[in-house]
Amino acid sequence: MALVRDRRQLNLRLPLPESSERRPRFPLPLPPSFISTTNTTISISELEKLKVLGHGNGGTVYKVRHKRTSVIYALKVVHGDSDPDIRRQILREISILRRTDSPYVIKCHGVIDMPGGDISILMEYMNAGTLENLLSKSQTTFTELCLAKIAKQVLRGLDYLHNHKIIHRDLKPSNLLVNSEMEVKIADFGVSKIMCRTLDPCNSYVGTCAYMSPERFDPDTYGVNYNGYAADIWSLGLTLMELYMGHFPFLPPGQRPDWATLMCAICFGEPPSLPEGTSKCFKDFIECCLQKESSKRWSAQQLLQHPFILSIGLKST
Repeated sequence: MALVRDRRQLNLRLPLPESSERRPRFPLPLPPSFISTTNTTISISELEKLKVLGHGNGGTVYKVRHKRTSVIYALKVVHGDSDPDIRRQILREISILRRTDSPYVIKCHGVIDMPGGDISILMEYMNAGTLENLLSKSQTTFTELCLAKIAKQVLRGLDYLHNHKIIHRDLKPSNLLVNSEMEVKIADFGVSKIMCRTLDPCNSYVGTCAYMSPERFDPDTYGVNYNGYAADIWSLGLTLMELYMGHFPFLPPGQRPDWATLMCAICFGEPPSLPEGTSKCFKDFIECCLQKESSKRWSAQQLLQHPFILSIGLKST
C-alpha cells in the first residue's frame, strides 16, 4: 500500500517468556451478568463470541457482537484465579479508562466484577489489531509520512493523558491499536500511573523493559531532574524507529535481547540512529524524543509543533 515501503532488514520481535499466566487455564464462558455503558445496559448474554483475539496477563480478549445492534466490541475477561499482581494491574487499567475520554485513547464501554472473581471489560474494537501486528503481517515497514500521521495521533493521546496526570509507562507497538482507517489509539494501562513521580523497579518481561527510558533503569544517573511524563516520549521515539527500521533499534536484527543487554545498551550506549536515506526532519524529531536526560526531551505538546508533524498537510497535498 502507499503508506509502506519494502522492508530493509529482517523484523525482530521481542518475545516474552512463556509462562502459565500467558495462557488460558481453562475455557472461559461469557459470564451471565450485565455491563453498564454510558448509553445503556448490555447483558453479557446478548454478546456473541466471534473469535479469540488474544491471551495474556491472566485473561482472554474476545471479539464479540451485540446480538441486538450488531455492534462489534472487544471483551477482555480476566480470570478469577489470576496472580494478585495481574488483578491489581487490571483494576488500575479500569480506574484509568474510567477517567479518560479522548478519541486517541481506547474507549471502555463498561466493567463488571463477577461473583466468581472474573472481571469483564467491554471495550472499543479496532479491526486492524496493533501496530506490531501490521509490522509483522505485512512484511513491510512504514514510510515517514505514515509515521508522521501515527505520531500525531499518539502525541495527541499522550498530551491528553499527561494533562490529566496519567503516565502510560508501557508505550510500544503492541499497545497501539489501529483500525482500517489508520486511526491509532493508545491501549493497555495496566502499569500506568496517575500523578506518578516515583520510579518502579523494572520487571523481568523483556517486552516491557525494552522501551524503558534510561532514568527508569538507572535513576541515580539519569533521574536527578526526573520527569515521569518524558518516559512516554522516549518510548514513542523507539516505537517509531522500530516501525521504520523493522526491528528493535537498540539491537541488530536477529539478536535476542535480555534484561542485562538492554540495560547496557540504553544506559551506557548512545541513543540509536536512523539509517541512511532518512530525512533530516525525521532524524531531528527522533533526537527530540531520545534525549538521555529526561529534562531535555520535548513534551508531547512541543512535539506536536515539530516540523515533522506540521509537514503532514503539505506532504498530503
